[in-house]
Amino acid sequence: MKKNLFIPGMALLLSLTACTQKKVTKEEKEEAKAEGSTTVETAIGPLTLPAPFVTESVTNRNGMADWGTNTPKAPAGFTVTKFAGDLKNPRNTYIAPNGDIFVVESNTASSADRITLFRDADKDGTFETRTVFAEKLNQPFGVLVLKDYFYVANTDGLYRYPYKPGDTKLTGQGQKIVELPAGGYNNHWTRNLIANADGSKIYISVGSGSNVAEHGMENEVRRANILEVNPDGSGERIYASGLRNPVGMDWNPATKELWTAVNERDELGDELVPDYITSVKPGGFYGWPYSYFGKIEDPRKKGQGKDLVAKSIVPDVPVGSHTASLGLAFYTGKTFPEKYKNGAFVGQHGSWNSSRLVGYKVLFIPFNAGKPGQPEDFLTGFIADESKAKAYGRPVDVTVMNDGSLLVNDDSGNTLWKVTPNK
Repeated sequence: MKKNLFIPGMALLLSLTACTQKKVTKEEKEEAKAEGSTTVETAIGPLTLPAPFVTESVTNRNGMADWGTNTPKAPAGFTVTKFAGDLKNPRNTYIAPNGDIFVVESNTASSADRITLFRDADKDGTFETRTVFAEKLNQPFGVLVLKDYFYVANTDGLYRYPYKPGDTKLTGQGQKIVELPAGGYNNHWTRNLIANADGSKIYISVGSGSNVAEHGMENEVRRANILEVNPDGSGERIYASGLRNPVGMDWNPATKELWTAVNERDELGDELVPDYITSVKPGGFYGWPYSYFGKIEDPRKKGQGKDLVAKSIVPDVPVGSHTASLGLAFYTGKTFPEKYKNGAFVGQHGSWNSSRLVGYKVLFIPFNAGKPGQPEDFLTGFIADESKAKAYGRPVDVTVMNDGSLLVNDDSGNTLWKVTPNK
């Protein structure tokens, strides 16, 4: 394994290691509520956020119902079909340059720890073969093909294996080229991957190990970040920081900027803090854990990290609090109607810290000349019975397939759903 270089900005992080979450008293909660709402300007217009603790923090985890003959619901003009079933937590999908479809099956607990290969040799949108490509991994998520290597981002490190297009099994000795921090109270375990256009850099998303660094920043080094490395694992730097749990990543086709979907913090009430998708500015800081949506201080960190709060960037597009927005894909296919061209799909895994179920759907955000518009529902029907907190499934990753359809990973429903425009 190559030794990573010292990371710019780490000295600042290490200087803040004494920062921990103090217990918020009843009086301090009342003081935070008394400060009232705050309005910030986002890329899609003004966003007014309530004061912290206006509503109580609620634990409301969903139960599961069987899909049976039901399917998710798409807008008029689209058909939803089951692309594949009988998977075990199909969390992420990657389509290789040769068209092979790799589906990563993994979870926080009882993880399958495998990658399944679906091959559509005749390119008719239906796979002919399904094989186990790799197994006995360690909570894998991101995968990537670059030149003669197949990359796998396990929760504890980035590995690369010798690879030839058309391989049906991952063989050879994997090399761990980047050590990644694993574990943590909230166990944001997913590590996603994306390469830049010429394949000279790899970007790795690493979520925080906690809600708001309540166990100290010494446990958050190189976390809540997007890291940038060379294909051999060298040259590591923090590309952007203060991103509590960045998961989905994609390139804006109009501006060529990196964008990410971020799962924000909990326990401030039903309407705080909104998850978001945002362009990622090199060297940018996005607030976590000290502030959110720019310079709005988290009362649990009041007065801390002032230098970082002062430069905190307001994210571009809020997509609802506690929605667990994890998947992100810009639509670069050719078969959807014109309104979808270059827009973004967002997979919302669904809430646990909200008095009612929120998320549990796929959003669409239109883009014009690289700039976002207002989010709208695209794929719904994942909630079976809201009054009983029952869901059929939970969408995670969203992937534009080579035939122009949209593939949606339903990890709790153990299904891949395919959304196709009607002819």
